[in-house]
Amino acid sequence: MQKSYLYLTMILTAIVSLVSGQDRITGHNFASRSEVIAQNGMVATSHPLATQAALDILKLGGSAVDAAITANAMLGLMEPTGCGIGGDLFAIIWDAESQKLHGLNASGRSPKSLTREYFLDQGYEYIPSFGALPVSVPGTVDGWFEMHDKFGKLDMQAILQPAIKYGRNGFPVTELIAWYLDRSVSRIGHYPNFKETYMPDGHMPAKGEIFKNPYLANTYEIIAREGRDAFYKGDIARTIDTYIKENGGFLSYEDMAAHTSTWIDPVSANYRGYDVWQLPPNGQGIAVLQILNILEGYDIASMGLFSPEYIHLFVEAKKLAYEDRAWYYADMDFNPVPVEKLISKEYAAERRELINPDRAARQYDPGIHESPNTIYLTVADKDGNMVSLIQSNYRGMGSGMTPPGLGFVIQNRGEGFTLKPDRFNTYEPGKRPFHTIIPGFITKDDEPYMSFGVMGGDMQPQGHAQIVVNMIDFGMNLQEAGDAPRIYHTGSSEPTGQEMTNGGVVMLESGFPYETIRELIHKGHRMQWTVGPFGGYQAIMWDPVNKVYYGASETRKDGQAAGY
Repeated sequence: MQKSYLYLTMILTAIVSLVSGQDRITGHNFASRSEVIAQNGMVATSHPLATQAALDILKLGGSAVDAAITANAMLGLMEPTGCGIGGDLFAIIWDAESQKLHGLNASGRSPKSLTREYFLDQGYEYIPSFGALPVSVPGTVDGWFEMHDKFGKLDMQAILQPAIKYGRNGFPVTELIAWYLDRSVSRIGHYPNFKETYMPDGHMPAKGEIFKNPYLANTYEIIAREGRDAFYKGDIARTIDTYIKENGGFLSYEDMAAHTSTWIDPVSANYRGYDVWQLPPNGQGIAVLQILNILEGYDIASMGLFSPEYIHLFVEAKKLAYEDRAWYYADMDFNPVPVEKLISKEYAAERRELINPDRAARQYDPGIHESPNTIYLTVADKDGNMVSLIQSNYRGMGSGMTPPGLGFVIQNRGEGFTLKPDRFNTYEPGKRPFHTIIPGFITKDDEPYMSFGVMGGDMQPQGHAQIVVNMIDFGMNLQEAGDAPRIYHTGSSEPTGQEMTNGGVVMLESGFPYETIRELIHKGHRMQWTVGPFGGYQAIMWDPVNKVYYGASETRKDGQAAGY
C-alpha cells in the first residue's frame, strides 16, 4: 500500500512539474512566455511573417535599418489596419559606431492651400475623422530613404523584395487582422477604390484566406527601382493629387514634392539610474518622461503592481502630464514648446505636490503659464545597431482615401489638430499635426539597454511608463513587463480641444483583483470594464555581460520576436 502511495505521489509530482513548466506562471494574476535570446541579431514585430522577412535581411548582411524597412513594408501589406506608406513614421536609432542615438521625425505636414477658416466656414468644430479633409502628407517613404541613406547596407530592391513577392503571390490573413479589416468596412468602405483594393472578391478576407495586393506590390517595385522621388515627385504623387481633389480635399502635388523628414536629437529623463529616451513634439513622447519623473518621487516598488496605491498615483501622474500634453505638444517649427522645463525634475516636484494620495482629481490645469491603431517594431543587428520604429495611418486604416492603383490608404493625421484659436496645436497650413505614435529607447551608463514601444493612440505614453516601472521597480523580465496587466486612463484633455471632465475613466485589464478596484472607487476614480484598448508591445534588450539580445513580443496581438 505504501509503495503504491509513493508511486502515485511521484506521478502527480511529475504531472504538476510538467504542467508548471508549460504554463510558467510568473505573476500573481498573469502568465508569461519566455523571452527569446540570440547572439547575432533580433527582430520583434507584430506579425510573424514580417519578423521572418526582416530576420532574413539580417542574415544576408543587412543592417538593423535595412531589416526595419523590410518589416515595415511587410506590415504595410499584411497589417494595413495599423500602418502603411500612406502614413507617417518616427524612429530612434542607436548607432554602434558613433555610440549615439539618432532621432527621425518623418511625419508629414498639412496642405498649404487648406486654412483654418475653411473648416470654420463649413461649420466644423473639429477636423473630421475620415475623408479627404484630415489628409496630410504621408512621410513614411521619405523616412525609409532617410534612414537607409544614413545607416543602410543593402540596396532598396533587396530590402523591399519580400513585401513585393508576398503582395503578388499572397499571404494568409491572421484572425486578428481579419477582424480589424472587417470592422473597417462600415467606416471607410464606401470611399472610392477602397473595395477594389481590399475587397476584390466582394468581401474582406477571412482568417486563413490568401490575400493579394498587386497594386501595392507595383508601388513598392516603383519605389525600390526609382527611389523616394518616385513617390513624392512622380506619377504616384500626381495620382494622389488628382484623387484627393476629386474627393473634396486639398493635398496637392506641390505638398508632396516639398516634403522633408527631420533628424532630431532625442530627449531623456533619468529614472532610478536608467536614461529613458523619447522624441520631442510634435509627438507625445515626452509625456512618458513627465509621468516617470512624477512617479520617481514615490517608493513604487514597495507598493506592488496590483496595489490601489500604485494605480492611483500612476493615474494622477498621467492626468498631470496629459494636461500639459493637451496644451503644449505641437509642431516645434511653429511654437516654442518648453520641452526642457516640462521634463525637468524640478517641474515634476512641483506637479507632484498637487496629487492627493487619497483622492482622485477631477481636473488639473496645465503647469506652465506661458502663451500658447499603429504598428511598432524593433530590430538589432550583429554590429550592435538597434532601431526603435513606429509607423501608423491613424484610426486603423486611416482616412479611407484610397488612390486608384496604388494599393494603400492615406492617413488622417490632420484630425490631430485643434480648430480652437491660440493653441500650440491650432491648425495652420504646412504644419505638422500633434502625433500619438512614439518610439522608445533606454540607455544605462551611456550604453544601449532597451529598444521598445507600445502601440495604441493615447495609451502609448501610459504603456511606455508602465513597461519601465514593471522592469525597474517590479523587477520583471522583458517579456513579463509586456504581458503584465495594464492600466488605461482616458478622458484627459486632448490636443484636439476636448477638455477633461469628472476626472476621466480608469480601465484595468483583466488580472487586477476586485479589492483593488473597490479601493480605487473609494478614492473617487470612475471605473469602467472594457477589453482591447491596452496597446501592443515589442522590445529588444542588450545584455553586455553575455553579449546577447533578449527579444519580447506582444501576446495580445500576432507578434513574434525571433533571433539568430
